[in-house]
Amino acid sequence: MRAVRKIVFLFIFFTAWQCAQSQKVDSICFHLYTDSLKKGFYNYINIDGKTADGKWLPLSSKELELIVFDPNLRFENNDLFIDSAYKKETVLVKAVLKSNPAIWKETTIYIRKRGFDEALKTNREILDEYSDPSRKSRRKNLTSSSRLPKISPGQYRSADVSINQG
Repeated sequence: MRAVRKIVFLFIFFTAWQCAQSQKVDSICFHLYTDSLKKGFYNYINIDGKTADGKWLPLSSKELELIVFDPNLRFENNDLFIDSAYKKETVLVKAVLKSNPAIWKETTIYIRKRGFDEALKTNREILDEYSDPSRKSRRKNLTSSSRLPKISPGQYRSADVSINQG
């Protein structure tokens, strides 16, 4: 009976150890939802960790220390607030894994330059663009083979053309 308990204990211990090892983060990566940050808003900074078994885990401020190199910017959890008076074109963000500070990543993210005062097209305007016959004929002419230049077989030297001969 004691031998069975030892075997069961060792099996449980080994299984728990394997699970713990597979959840260990080997690297981190920024996966941003947008190409630029907006002033006057909280911008969510998405950071994922890659585990030893190749799976991705979402990481939050519980697992990461998030750092910005400007005293006018601040993080609240994974949300970076950029004041509307911020003058620089980029923000430098660093994420450090709390459980292993040797694992960190730094990235530069651009600030949106255009404002939000542009009027969006209405549904009618968008539909009118696609039903306009003059637009269709222009699109057809751009891809028409009759508009492509005629090339004779000996016109280019072999150095001008790269051919992949796998």
